[in-house]
Amino acid sequence: MKIQVRLATEDDAPDACNVIRSSILECCAEDHRGDAKVLEGWLRNKTPELVRRFILEPNAFSVVASVDEETVGFGSALETGEVTLCYVAPSVRFKGAGKALLAALEDHAARAGVEALRLESTRTARAFYLRNGFVPEGPPVLAFGIEGQPMRKELRPGG
Repeated sequence: MKIQVRLATEDDAPDACNVIRSSILECCAEDHRGDAKVLEGWLRNKTPELVRRFILEPNAFSVVASVDEETVGFGSALETGEVTLCYVAPSVRFKGAGKALLAALEDHAARAGVEALRLESTRTARAFYLRNGFVPEGPPVLAFGIEGQPMRKELRPGG
């Protein structure tokens, strides 16, 4: 399976949104525990319009991962180094798509002079981020009824 990562375009929003929603529904049970109210809160703003706004945000960088021209991942980060979204389709979980998305975000951030990436990880994704060089930073926070662990990864100066 060859994973390709490229800059996201406005036309990617519907497929990227589907990836985000299916990832939350199928991969993040440890976080939502099948609780309909938690899922409703988490998914409420996960719309193609929201993804389109992330893609078009002038102070952000968004990428999609694809396999055989099918969108299987979406990642976005602000120019401040905050990773706002990083999700993969259940079909490619543990197959390198997440790592490829994260590498593209890191590369762009490092080239832009960002010193560190920051994010709030779900329980589901925590081990993934730890494997990819992130470290916990501060106590967990609650959002949408789920726990998020603030994490940080120092980037190489000068990219």
